[in-house]
This record gives sequence, C-alpha cells and structure tokens, in this order.
Amino acid sequence: MQTGSEIAKVEKQGLVEEVLTKEEQANLTPDRVIALLTEGNHRFVSGEMTLRNHNEQVRRAVAGQYPKAVVLSCLDSRIPVEDVFDRGIGDMFVARVAGNIVNVDILGSMEFACKVAGAKLVVVMGHELCGAVMGAIDGVQMGHITALLGKIRPATLRTDGFEGTRTSANTDYVRWVAEQNVRLGVERVRAESAILAEMEQAGEIKIVGAMYAMETGEVEFLTA
Repeated sequence: MQTGSEIAKVEKQGLVEEVLTKEEQANLTPDRVIALLTEGNHRFVSGEMTLRNHNEQVRRAVAGQYPKAVVLSCLDSRIPVEDVFDRGIGDMFVARVAGNIVNVDILGSMEFACKVAGAKLVVVMGHELCGAVMGAIDGVQMGHITALLGKIRPATLRTDGFEGTRTSANTDYVRWVAEQNVRLGVERVRAESAILAEMEQAGEIKIVGAMYAMETGEVEFLTA
C-alpha cells in the first residue's frame, strides 16, 4: 500500500504509463481502438483525465512508436486532440489542417501510420462552428485559403438531409455541412488510397468519421 507521501509524489509527477509495444499494438483490433478512444473521451468530458508524466513517457518512447490510431483533425486551436481522447505520448498520430481536408500529403501520412507503423484506425474528425466550413459556405476568396475552401465546397453542395436556412449564420447548417465534409473525407480516403482501402477490406483497419462538440467536448463516431 502506498504511503501518503508516495501518493502525493505520484500526483505531483503524474502516472508513468508504459508506451505501447509492437506486440501489444498487433493484438489490438480496430473496434477495440474505437472503444479505447471512446472511453478516453468520456474521461475528458467528465474532467477525469489521466494524470501522466510526459517527461518520462518521452524517454520511454525513444526506441520506437506503435500508435493505436491516426486522427485527421481541423487546425482549430480549441480542439487538443490527444487530450480529447485522453491519450499519452506515442498513443496516436495526429494530422491537422483547416477544415480537416484530405489531400495527397495527408493520405501519404495515413498510409505510413497504418501500413508502416501499424495503426489500426483512421479517424477523420470535424467539429461544430468550424471557421473553414463557414468560409466555404460563404464562398470566401483569400490567397491560398481559396483553394483550401474549394476542397470543402462539395459538402455545401449536398442537398438531401437538411431543411432550414443554408447560411453560415445558421449553426445547425454549419454543423451539418461539417459532418458532410467528414463523410466526404472518409469516402475520399477509401477512393484515393488503395493501400488503406485494401487494409480496411482485409479487416486490418477501420476508416471512420467523427464529430467533436465544442460546448461539451464529446466526440460522436459517425455511422454509415
């Protein structure tokens, strides 16, 4: 049994979780990884996040990395992806770009994460009140932002499934477009990466979409 001073020391320094090994990663299934991320998000939402000693974890991860998942998230500074899923050093790959758009560099990164480094899950995660989505709805044109928003524009052209005012002032519409953008991103990963599509068909990985709720911090994994 730990003494009071030992407990206080742990609380001050943080827990030192073992970094995932190659064997442990190999034994994970895509569904198990989804469950682990869901459990971690519940801890984030409830304010019961794991206290970790990141300095020690960094040292333990030097020899290699065997993350569980790769997450494509928006650039938005209000969404700390590792914290959102209560994950530590070496637990996941995170790619970030405004509007969580899929491009050739993102696809290459996802292929590395899964085919080379063994990740079991690909997550394309959007969020409510996304500025990039609002810009695409409004048809903003500004430097390189124009080309970026052009990749989100197809989500604004979907007509089935939403009834209401289709403007960036309607937060329900912005969320709906953000979700369509995620779904199109998942479709694009499957369509444009033969490597990832084949891995998913073989049951080695899953490619899923998710939406982050800004007010609560809750992540909803999308179904087909």
